[in-house]
Amino acid sequence: MKKTFDPLNPWLAGLAPHEDGADDEARAHHGRLRAIFISDLHLGTPGCQASELLSFLKAHPSDYLYLVGDIVDGWQLRRRWYWPQAHNDVVQKLLRRARKGCRIVYVPGNHDEFARGFIGHQFGGIEVVEDAVHVTSDGRRLWVMHGDYFDGVIQCAKWLAYVGDNLYEFTLKLNRYLNRLRARFGLPYWSLSAYLKHKVKKALNYVTDFEVAVANEARRLGHQGVVCGHIHRAEMRDIDGILYCNDGDWVESRTALVEHLDGRLELLHWGATQAVPVSKSAARTVSA
Repeated sequence: MKKTFDPLNPWLAGLAPHEDGADDEARAHHGRLRAIFISDLHLGTPGCQASELLSFLKAHPSDYLYLVGDIVDGWQLRRRWYWPQAHNDVVQKLLRRARKGCRIVYVPGNHDEFARGFIGHQFGGIEVVEDAVHVTSDGRRLWVMHGDYFDGVIQCAKWLAYVGDNLYEFTLKLNRYLNRLRARFGLPYWSLSAYLKHKVKKALNYVTDFEVAVANEARRLGHQGVVCGHIHRAEMRDIDGILYCNDGDWVESRTALVEHLDGRLELLHWGATQAVPVSKSAARTVSA
């Protein structure tokens, strides 16, 4: 029997009692961060790297955690139900972290747009908001939003976005097969979709236009920077005096934007056992 998608199912499942022994966060105090920004988890799809995300969260406790959209993939779950235990474990981890005092703010995106119907509410201590403003410890105001409102395809031709989503899922499936073959030959993980996005000129132009539009809106609103997701491209750079930060995704890149206790911002990539800076330039603090 086909299972009907209920947008609250993932969160209600996470509220169920689940004991997994002592929490790892006490042992990871040395990795404590002031804030973590993650987006585009796409829970509910085979491409979501849930186990790796869970390892990252266990290794990095924080005072704030921002879920910057596309956390649960409602588009894919409506087509086919896919919810393994690892995805449920991520939801349980988030709820447990909220209970332990971490402020968790959820900004829905286009794939989890169902959650926009719950803006202003809380689920298990997780706040659902349209957008947010995070003030760093050194006083910078960062506008936090998913980014789909700056995507003309999403706003003007949603049917085309659905087609593109199906093609993207096909590319990810092909990518998994290719990497299984690469692993047999001892080769590292390689992202086909990321390669294509970096090679196609129109894709590069779209990314640049998106970044500039987002930065301009942050400036108009009076903020010093912006944190977003949506385009699955981790980046941190200055755009005409505005700090543009994209925290990437947990389908391909396994990246997160983090704020250290001193206010320093850094993009991290989660490898096999630890987080490393995405690049030397991205690892620098960019002053607004």
